Amino acid sequence: MGNILNKITSLILIVVLLPILILVSIFIIVDDGFPIFFKQKRVGKDKTIFNIIKFRTMKKNTKDLATHLMKNQNNKILRSGNFLRKYSIDELPQLINIFLGDINFIGPRPALFNQDDLIELRDKYNINHLKPGITGWAQVNGRDSLSIEEKTKYDYYYLKNKNFRILKFDKIKKHAEMNTFVDTKGYILIPPTKYKSFFIDGFFGVRFIKND
Repeated sequence: MGNILNKITSLILIVVLLPILILVSIFIIVDDGFPIFFKQKRVGKDKTIFNIIKFRTMKKNTKDLATHLMKNQNNKILRSGNFLRKYSIDELPQLINIFLGDINFIGPRPALFNQDDLIELRDKYNINHLKPGITGWAQVNGRDSLSIEEKTKYDYYYLKNKNFRILKFDKIKKHAEMNTFVDTKGYILIPPTKYKSFFIDGFFGVRFIKND
């Protein structure tokens, strides 16, 4: 049932966002020509390999490396690339991956096929058994500013708590009287005790605000 819902939702979003997808494609062509999309081998559920699809934000012939391993990456990013990355617009083509069943909306970000350190850490915590997603618990808590150890800890937290719908929501509204949130399906979301509140961050995420 979840896979069918993902396929339907991703297809609807592709149709709705089509004008934006076309506009971004034009920006990339003007900036650096073809190709528009960037395909990269990633690790899926149970370490199956698939090609993730993103808008290209780097110059042609840039070496295929994880962001934290790339030297002088600012010199290799397209003029439009920083903007696309800042607002995660480059991730929108991954709706195709959701439709194909490669990833979910929510889940650990898929590791690169050659990112052995992260894959090994995820093996240790059984995270590789999860289907990856467009965004996950690590992304809304720091994204590329986190070390792979920190990312793995957040992914493990998601693995242990995902059934409580910490991240799965449609729309969230805050109760003025109580520091709780309710999504459109009626699930009450209460921040962990060390956090005072949380808010929508980016396209699909939630960020918690730590207590002072």
